[in-house]
Amino acid sequence: MSLSGAALRRKKTPVPDRDETAAARPALLLAWYDRHRRVLPWRTPAGHRPDPYAVWLSEIMLQQTGVKTVGPYFQKFLARWPDVAALGRASLDDVLRMWAGLGYYSRARNLHACAVAVSRDHGGAFPDSEEGLRSLPGIGPYTAAAIAAIAFNRRTMPVDGNIERVVSRLYAVEDPLPQAKPVIQKLATTLLGEARAGDSAQALMDLGASICTPKKPACSLCPLNEGCAARQRGDQETFPRKAPKKAGDLRRGAAFVVTRGGELLVRRRPEKGLLGGMTEVPGSDWRAAQADEAALEQAPKLAGVTRWRRRLGVVTHVFTHFPLELVVYTAEVAARTRAPKDMRWVPIATLDGEALPNVMRKVIAHGLG
Repeated sequence: MSLSGAALRRKKTPVPDRDETAAARPALLLAWYDRHRRVLPWRTPAGHRPDPYAVWLSEIMLQQTGVKTVGPYFQKFLARWPDVAALGRASLDDVLRMWAGLGYYSRARNLHACAVAVSRDHGGAFPDSEEGLRSLPGIGPYTAAAIAAIAFNRRTMPVDGNIERVVSRLYAVEDPLPQAKPVIQKLATTLLGEARAGDSAQALMDLGASICTPKKPACSLCPLNEGCAARQRGDQETFPRKAPKKAGDLRRGAAFVVTRGGELLVRRRPEKGLLGGMTEVPGSDWRAAQADEAALEQAPKLAGVTRWRRRLGVVTHVFTHFPLELVVYTAEVAARTRAPKDMRWVPIATLDGEALPNVMRKVIAHGLG
């Protein structure tokens, strides 16, 4: 009698070990962390109480962004706005300008909204529970668990990509992501120390970042290598299992780089949606299979512009859900030409201070080059 696929998967679902090796893992992990913890801009030294503001700020920035990229941005934000009250008093435009280049700009909008909410509704102090944290803008289940554990030592285990990798290898979790997330979450909690929840979580993060890496993990140096199911099988690099990703359709459009002497024509994107509230040069819609002629028809109407010059080549950019190709057109206008409605002229020399996403910086460089 054959088993169904679902039954087979249930049979493969790992359960936490109950032997002495498994019981020793939380202590082994913390002992390793005490010797090898990473030095990070937002991490307080051992024995010091974490600053919830710094923990929150770093966790928001680290969503879908690597540690090396986040470090300089974190330090810039902390220097400009040293506490949540200062950030809450800032304008959204200033926050977006400071965030420019970090990507996933909805995080910046949520960051500002959260700072306002904490200052207005919580007396400038972050809630110390997962439930309270999840009530704030931009804080989902993972971020709430991370802040609760690291900043307030709540006994919870946030599971990021590094922890998913460690746990899926330790227990040889066969189900692919994202279906395996609940199983991995349950198994990860078995690695919590009795009193140092925040350190347990950060230890697993560091272990995944430095030892249990995606390629060529240094298993001989891992404090959890004894009893690691994937290591015993020799197929560590195949975990975590992942379902194939479906690539989004290529979208195409046009961007219009218009100069007036030493100034550039820009506008602000709608608050909601992709790159919401960011600065851009005028452009067409981004559509799949859009013809160049259709995109060119969406050029801004400007006095004195009868012909657009097309730059050779295209600007390419990859968003989370789709790749993009933009044809760039340029034009120069007279010194007193007015900007169309909802657009403005900005000095090219001060573009670094504008909230321009990376794709627009590519477009401008291409158009002015």
